[in-house]
Amino acid sequence: MIRLYYHPISANSRRVWIALLEKHLPFELVPLNLDGDQYQADFLSLNPFHHVPVLVDAEVRIIESIAILDYLEAKYPIPAMLPTDAKAIAMVRMIQMVTLTELIPATLQWTSQILGFVEADIEKQQQTKQKIDTVLTFFQQQLGDCHYLGGNDLSLADLTAGTIVPGLPELEMSLDGYPSLKAWAERLSTRPSWQQTQPTPETIAAFLPQMKALMTTALT
Repeated sequence: MIRLYYHPISANSRRVWIALLEKHLPFELVPLNLDGDQYQADFLSLNPFHHVPVLVDAEVRIIESIAILDYLEAKYPIPAMLPTDAKAIAMVRMIQMVTLTELIPATLQWTSQILGFVEADIEKQQQTKQKIDTVLTFFQQQLGDCHYLGGNDLSLADLTAGTIVPGLPELEMSLDGYPSLKAWAERLSTRPSWQQTQPTPETIAAFLPQMKALMTTALT
């Protein structure tokens, strides 16, 4: 049985959770509260960097969500979430890397600023917003007339960006200026895997104090 060590607010965890659901694989969810349990010896033996997610499949243990997605795609290739065409593969990887290296850091900064976790004047907020706008413009261009970011079929690109972008309006970052991208986000939200893994407002509210501590540490 596959085991996924996760936290419901973690976008990194959620993209793996969605992959497991989309591939219709049997798995067990092992929740971590991230209130110090990530530093316990049992979990550190799985991931010495004390992060979620961690996936355990029989004797295989993998950390880092992108590596986990690649493992699942290679071992459980149906339904396929990685195209075979060279250009399409590059597109998927490009979207994944831009999400990880550009969008997520800017979103962490923006979230910390609007929630008051860190001090930020209007100029700093505008700079952060511009970073996110640049990514959204890029994604809109790459999406074009396709249903999904990797083409017309759901791919690992959608799982990676799709656990960040659809939540931006809740962080006062409208998608109205990106109509194709907004339609894409709405398309994802109708999928059972997205609905099943969507954290509730109550879960988010309860996690805010820990979120502040974790995000403040990540930004320092």
